[in-house]
Amino acid sequence: MKTRLNLASTPLQNNRRFLASSVLIGGFGIVALALLAMHAIQGWHSNEQLRKETAALESRNSNLERQQQELASFFQNPQIREDIDRSAFLNGIIEQRSFPWTKIFMDLEETLPAGVRVISIAPSLQNGRVEVKLVVGALSDESELKFLKALQESKVFSGVQVKQENHPLQAPNSQDRVLLELSAWYSTT
Repeated sequence: MKTRLNLASTPLQNNRRFLASSVLIGGFGIVALALLAMHAIQGWHSNEQLRKETAALESRNSNLERQQQELASFFQNPQIREDIDRSAFLNGIIEQRSFPWTKIFMDLEETLPAGVRVISIAPSLQNGRVEVKLVVGALSDESELKFLKALQESKVFSGVQVKQENHPLQAPNSQDRVLLELSAWYSTT
């Protein structure tokens, strides 16, 4: 007969199930880590072209910023500033000289009713738009109102503002009973 005798201070335990499950879970972890690493490497390779394009755009951007700084310092030169101001002044004179006088007189002729005449006209260029200041004489209040209505309905005049209206005493060589000062925006197109 055999007797089993255990002289150990603690009884013997079987850890085989724990070791097997640990190896299995560790194996799954290693496989998951390998899959994630492959996915990261593929993502890095697929973004390589994008990184190259980004680097090229950043290089181009820095070159353009450098050129912009060079141009800004060039235009800060007092001599260049003086030339720019002179050219702006000359361009303003050219624009004033190239005002379409014939066209504005034809447009005014279409809007002027009987009994109204233009005494003075002063066009000026403001922010790329033409403002026309007019002094108009009218024989009566009725003809003045017809003129204002025709001017407001006109396609070439807009923003009509009456600045001043006078009813002067009758001058010997003038038939005008009403003098009207107004301004309007004129479309040259």
